[in-house]
Amino acid sequence: MHRIGFVVSPGFQLMSFAALSAFEFANLSVPTTPFYDVRVMSQSGGAVKSSLGLMLQTEPFDDTPYDTMIFGGDLAGSEVSAAMIDFVRRAATKARRVASICTGAFVLAQAGLLDGRQATTHWGSARDLAARYPRIKVDPDRIFIVDGPIWTSAGASAGIDLALGMIEKDLGPEVARMTARKLVVYHRRAGGQSQHSALLDMDAKSDRVQSALDYARSNLQSRLSVEDLADAARLSPRQFSRAFRAETGQSPAKAVENLRVEAARLLMEQTGHPVEAIAEQTGFADRERMRRAFLRSYGQPPQAIRRNARASG
Repeated sequence: MHRIGFVVSPGFQLMSFAALSAFEFANLSVPTTPFYDVRVMSQSGGAVKSSLGLMLQTEPFDDTPYDTMIFGGDLAGSEVSAAMIDFVRRAATKARRVASICTGAFVLAQAGLLDGRQATTHWGSARDLAARYPRIKVDPDRIFIVDGPIWTSAGASAGIDLALGMIEKDLGPEVARMTARKLVVYHRRAGGQSQHSALLDMDAKSDRVQSALDYARSNLQSRLSVEDLADAARLSPRQFSRAFRAETGQSPAKAVENLRVEAARLLMEQTGHPVEAIAEQTGFADRERMRRAFLRSYGQPPQAIRRNARASG
C-alpha cells in the first residue's frame, strides 16, 4: 500500500483537500485492496485550524516512511517553523515524490527543495515566490509541474489535476479516467495547461454582453462578425461595440481571437489532432493564421505549446 502524507499548518486552505478525494476514489477504482493509505499530519498533531476557522484532527510528524508527501499552503505563503523545514528536508530523502498544492510551494521553497527546479504556484503568488526565492524557475502559467521527484501545482483546485497525474503514473490512465469520472471532473487538465481563462479575464458586467461571449465560445467555427455578436446580445452593432469595449476593455474581434486561441491551445495540449484540423475547428481557417495568433498571445507557436504539455504531463 502506498502511504500518502498530507501536511498542514495553521491557516491551511480547506480546498487543498479536494486532491485527497482523488486518492480516495482511486481506491474505489482498483479491484483489489485499497492502493493508497492517506494520513493528515501537522507539526504537533491534534486539532489544526483552517483559514475558514474549521478544525481538522491531525497526526504528529514521525519517522514513518511515506511514498508521497504533499504540503498544503495558506492564503499568503507564510513562513513556516524551523521544525517544519527540517521535517520537509528529512521527508524528501525518504519519499518517492514530494508535492505542494497552491502556496504549499512556499513550504518546499523554504526547505530548499525547489532550488534550481521548475515550479509553479497560484498565479497570484507566483511573482512573490520568484522574488523571494530567485533560484527557483517559477512558471506562473502552468496547472502543475513535475521536475524529477518534485511536483508543484497551481491554485487549490489544480491539486486535483496533480493528484490525477500521480494516479495515472501509479495505476495507469484507465484508473485515472475512472477516478476523474467519479469526481465529475474533466480527465485531465494537462500540467502545461494555462491557469487563465479568456472568458473569465473579460469579466462582462451585463447579461447581454455575456450572452454574446457565450455565443462566440459555442460557435468558434462560425464567422462571428460584430453583427453576429450584436444579434446574440440583442443590440445594434454600434450599441454592442460600445458596450462590449466598455465592459471588457477589448474590441469584439480581439475577444473572439482570444477565445479561439484558448480553445486551440486546449486542443493542442490535450489531443493529437493535426494542427490544420484544430485551426479549422476553432475558426482560424488555416494553420498560419492560428500560428500568428499564438505568437501574439503566448509568444510561442502551437507546436511548442504541445511539446511543453507533453513534457509536463
